[in-house]
Amino acid sequence: MQDQTQIFGIRAIIEAINSGEAIDKVFLQKGLRGELFNELESSIRKQGINVSYVPVEKLNRLTKKNHQGAVAQISPIEFHDIETLVLNVMESGKTPLFLLLDQLSDVRNFGAIIRTAECTGVDGIIIQKKGGAPVNGDTIKTSAGAVFKVPICKVDHIKDAVFYMQASGIRVIAATEKTDDTLYNISFKEPCAIIMGSEGRGVSPSVLKVSDARAKLPLLGDIESLNVSVACGAFLYEAVRQRISD
Repeated sequence: MQDQTQIFGIRAIIEAINSGEAIDKVFLQKGLRGELFNELESSIRKQGINVSYVPVEKLNRLTKKNHQGAVAQISPIEFHDIETLVLNVMESGKTPLFLLLDQLSDVRNFGAIIRTAECTGVDGIIIQKKGGAPVNGDTIKTSAGAVFKVPICKVDHIKDAVFYMQASGIRVIAATEKTDDTLYNISFKEPCAIIMGSEGRGVSPSVLKVSDARAKLPLLGDIESLNVSVACGAFLYEAVRQRISD
């Protein structure tokens, strides 16, 4: 495990990428140009690293150092390979339970979900390389350290994880209001993976289309949705309830 840290400066970040550092996200100054900057952008694209173009004021808040228009965040954890993780879980003899997060963007929700996942025995969390919440200090704090206990994998697209789970005999269940089935009508006793969507949009239509089942939480009040971390807890504990009842 590594301590959370930053790399600043265009050339330093290029060298870090080339040396295989686990870079979680790069912040680049809007409007910056130049040969070295173009080389950095090319390296970022080639490695599929999450990148945001931001005003220089944002970079100045991230570090007091001479950042040259580029700041990178190194992940405080080592990410796992999804194929190796799934294979190891399947071979362990336990009934797999995975969690897929489709473009979840809030780091505190992410941390809270990781904490609940650890408490409910989730075997691994799969996130997308781009567009999702980073693993940073807020994630670690909100997870109460669970981020160091639950394996986390990154994939190019959540659909890649869905297809791999299905090919491995794992049923994929999407949490969505776009169904008539509540989670209490769904069996979580067999090997399964639960997909939770983003805070604003939910599970994306393309991912919903390839999932094996859809399930929703019954909402009895006037508010039409729950916080995603709360909803995720309800799904995971229903899976636990069904499995321990055996």
